[in-house]
Amino acid sequence: MTWQDNYQIWADRTDLPANLQADMQQLATDDKAAEDAFYQPLSFGTAGMRGILGAGINRMNIFTVRQATEGLARLMDSLDDAVKGRGVAISYDSRHFSPEFAIESAKVLGAHGIKAYVFETLRPTPELSFTVRHLNAYAGIMITASHNPKDYNGYKIYGEDGGQMPPKESDIITASIREANMFEVPVKDEAELVAAGLLVKIGKEVDDAYLAEVKTVTVNQELIDTVGKDMKLVYSPLHGTGALIAGQALQNAGFENVTIVPEQAEPNADFPTVKLPNPEDPEALAMGIALAKEQGADVVIAVDPDADRMGTAVRQPSGEYQLLTGNQIGAVLLNYLLTAKKAAGTLPANGALVKSIVSSEFAADIAKNFGVETINVLTGFKYIAEQIQHFEDTNEHTFLFGFEESYGYLVKSFARDKDSVQATVLLAEVAAYYKSLGKTLYDGLQELFEQYGYFVENTKSLTFAGVDGAEKIAALMNKFRAETPAEFGGVQVAKVEDFSLQTETDTTTGAVTPMTLPKANVVKYWLADGSWVAVRPSGTEPKIKFYVGTKGATAQAAADELAAIQATIATYVD
Repeated sequence: MTWQDNYQIWADRTDLPANLQADMQQLATDDKAAEDAFYQPLSFGTAGMRGILGAGINRMNIFTVRQATEGLARLMDSLDDAVKGRGVAISYDSRHFSPEFAIESAKVLGAHGIKAYVFETLRPTPELSFTVRHLNAYAGIMITASHNPKDYNGYKIYGEDGGQMPPKESDIITASIREANMFEVPVKDEAELVAAGLLVKIGKEVDDAYLAEVKTVTVNQELIDTVGKDMKLVYSPLHGTGALIAGQALQNAGFENVTIVPEQAEPNADFPTVKLPNPEDPEALAMGIALAKEQGADVVIAVDPDADRMGTAVRQPSGEYQLLTGNQIGAVLLNYLLTAKKAAGTLPANGALVKSIVSSEFAADIAKNFGVETINVLTGFKYIAEQIQHFEDTNEHTFLFGFEESYGYLVKSFARDKDSVQATVLLAEVAAYYKSLGKTLYDGLQELFEQYGYFVENTKSLTFAGVDGAEKIAALMNKFRAETPAEFGGVQVAKVEDFSLQTETDTTTGAVTPMTLPKANVVKYWLADGSWVAVRPSGTEPKIKFYVGTKGATAQAAADELAAIQATIATYVD
C-alpha cells in the first residue's frame, strides 16, 4: 500500500486516543510529515524498535506497542505451558507515555493468558535485565528510547538469559508483528488482569535483590571504608531512572559523600536542563561539573534516562574537569579491576575481556599485559551477553569485564546488558584508589597512556532520515565496499574485514580468509600502523557511523592521524 492508503486507514478510525487524533489533524496539512509517518512500518530489529512519538505506522504509539507485544505473545503461545507460564517482566523509563506503553504491553500479554510482572514505577534497563533472571521469566520488555531526544520512545525485548532477545526468536517475533493487524490486537482490562493474577506489580523486593548483587561489584572494601567514604562525588541521572537506584548503590558500597545534581534529580520526560539526555554529550554534564567545582569533587558521573550508559568528568590538577571518552572509561575500569584482583589473588587464569569490534584496542592491550584474553564481538550488548552464557556453558573463560565504546559497561553478569549502576560503583572505587595514592583519576589515565601509548578514537554519524534515508545509507555502504580505499590519512590499508561477506582480505597479498563472527553490515579497515576505520549503519536510528581508532607516541601524533583519516572519509561521503 502507498503511504496515502495507510494514512487513510488511520484517518477513518474513530477510536484513536486524543493525542493521536491531534497528531492526525496536524498531519492532514503536512504531506511531508504524513509520508514519513506512514510510508513504512516502524523498524523492528534485534534491539527492538525506537522512533518518534505520534500517529502512524512509523511512529511509537499504543498501536505499534500492541503490535510488537502481540509478536512476543504469539511466540510464547508456541511454547509449552511451563515455559509460557514463566511470564514476562516489564519496566519503563521517564519518557512520555512510557508507563502507558508498559501497561498496554501487559494488557496484550494478558489476552494470551501470559502473566506480566510490571514495575510499580520506572526502573533502569539493567534492573529489568536482572529481573528477567531473578524471576525466571521467559522474556522482558523495556520501554525506553535510551539517550534519544524527548520526542522519542522505544521498545526492547529481552530473552530468558537477561540479554536482548537472540536473533532466532527475534526473527519469529518480527514475522508475527508483520502478520498482526495493529488495530485488531486483543487486549484485556487492566483491573481484570490484576484480579486474575495475570498482572503483578513488583518493586522493593526486586530492588533489594538487585542492590545486593550490585554490592558484590566492590573489589576492595577496605579502600572504600578508609578513603572512599569521604571522597566527594557528584551524580546526575539526567531526569531519568538512575536516581532511584544508583544513590542507594553508592551508599551501600560505602560512599557517603555523594551529591545528586538537584535540578536533574527528578524524572522529567522533557529533560528541561539538557538538549540531549546523553552522557556522551559534554553539555549534559555541564551542571554536574559546575556543582563539582563548587564542592571540589573528585568525579562527576552522569547516566542516560534508562541508566544503562554512564559518562564521567574527572578533576585535573588545575581544578578543571576533563570528560573521558567511552573507550577511556573502559580502559580505566578494566585496569583497576585487573590490578585489584591480581593484588587480592582473585584474578582467574582463564579470564576474558569482551568488547565490540568498534571499541578501542586500549583495553585489549591492558588485558594482554595481565594475561587476560580479549574477545571481540559485533556491536550490540546482546553479543557480549551471548559470550557470557557461552563461558558459563563451557567453562572456557571467566567473564571479567565487557564494554562498548558507546559508554556501556558490565562488571558482573547478574545483569546481561550494559549497567551504569555497576559501572558507577566501580568508577567511584577507582577514584578512591587513585586518591589513596595522592592522585586523581585523570592522573591514572595519563599513566596508562604513558605505559601503553596514546589511543585516540572518534565516532562520527551522518543522519539520513525520511523516505530516502535508508537508500542513501545503503548506497554509502556499497560505495565503501566497491571502492575499497587504498589508504586513509596517507597510511596504507593493510587488511579489510567485511562482516557481511565474512571475509578478511590482505590487501598486500590479496589472500582472503574466512571470518568466524556472525554476519553484519560492517566493514573494518586495518591500517599498516595499527590504526583502524569501521563503517556501519546504526541499528536503531537512520544513521551511518564512522569509527576511527589511532595510537601514537604522543597524544598530538594520535590526534593528527585521526584528523587525517577523517579527511579521507569525508572525500568518500561528499
